[in-house]
This record gives sequence, C-alpha cells and structure tokens, in this order.
Amino acid sequence: MARKSGKWMQKVSEGIERRGTRGVFKAAAERAGMSTHAFAEKHKHDSGKTGNRARLALAYASARH
Repeated sequence: MARKSGKWMQKVSEGIERRGTRGVFKAAAERAGMSTHAFAEKHKHDSGKTGNRARLALAYASARH
C-alpha cells in the first residue's frame, strides 16, 4: 500500500484558494439558516459536491481540536 502524505489538508486548502471557492459551503449553510457544523452534519452522507464539502468541513473541524 502506498504511503500517504501527511500534509493532505494543506494541499486541499491550496487548491481551494486557487479555484476561488472559499466560503461557498458557509454561504450555503447561511442560506439554509443553519450553522456550518449543523449543515455539514446534515449533508455529510450526500453525494456530489455538497457531500464532499460537508465531509471536508467536518474533517477540518475535528483537526482543529
């Protein structure tokens, strides 16, 4: 099995900055009238971009602690 890089979060963050998609998930949560964490918990099993963004938001939130 290939060894994974320990800096995957930094690489993802750089990609988000380059694409200019920062804040898209938070804006969707605000439109729904929910906090970012509550919105992520609700949509973490969704498919597509919303599900991916929700899982990434939860990963970032858990790594911060």
